[in-house]
Amino acid sequence: MSILKEFQINTAGRDFAVGDIHGHFTRLQRALDLVGFNPSADRLFSVGDLVDRGPESDQVDAWLAKPWFHAVRGNHEQMAIEAYRFDPSGRFGDVHLSNGGAWLYARSSVEQACYVELLADLPLIIEVETPQGLVGIVHADCPFPAWAMLKSWAEGNMPGMRNVEEAVQWSRSRISHEQRHGVEGVRAVVVGHTTVKRPAVLGNVYHIDTAGWMDGYFTLLNLHTLSAHPPIEPKLHWDWEERP
Repeated sequence: MSILKEFQINTAGRDFAVGDIHGHFTRLQRALDLVGFNPSADRLFSVGDLVDRGPESDQVDAWLAKPWFHAVRGNHEQMAIEAYRFDPSGRFGDVHLSNGGAWLYARSSVEQACYVELLADLPLIIEVETPQGLVGIVHADCPFPAWAMLKSWAEGNMPGMRNVEEAVQWSRSRISHEQRHGVEGVRAVVVGHTTVKRPAVLGNVYHIDTAGWMDGYFTLLNLHTLSAHPPIEPKLHWDWEERP
């Protein structure tokens, strides 16, 4: 498993990012249809939390096999990995079950192992080159003031830094405190994890989990233009909800 995965510029089509999916791939496909997504030219990048809660979590393998679909590892993928590997019938398993993980334990032991290995192979960080500059994708947040610092950590050059992986997958401090300083050295950072009623842009950090898996809608952010479908409405304060 590589912590960081890099993608070169897409000269054939568009690149989109989407918020947390949580086992609602049919709804996601409808959102892609609305923007005329072209699988032969366009690419889709997920901020993670592909599974749990929704009825189609077991389709994650089929989606990850699509050559145009790429995802980082969210905290729900991490919960599944830790529960299966370390304590499936104890605390880790209970936490995962209480957060929508029952779909995994309904599978055979062989299937469970295959799903977990697939999720464990996802990177924590994605970089996408675009015509306007580099875009970074993580599940929850970049815990450093500069993107180069996160990349240096991913490359193993900051061994003394602790809890970075946890922050990348779990942190809500930026949006809960409305921190607007952004992340230096990157055009934009795209995240999910924290449910918002409409996309929130803090500095150059785009929060796009608009609860398409629940009672909201999927936001598709064009990484080349940083325009969203549906469009982002300016707002000084954001309604957000803390969910595991």
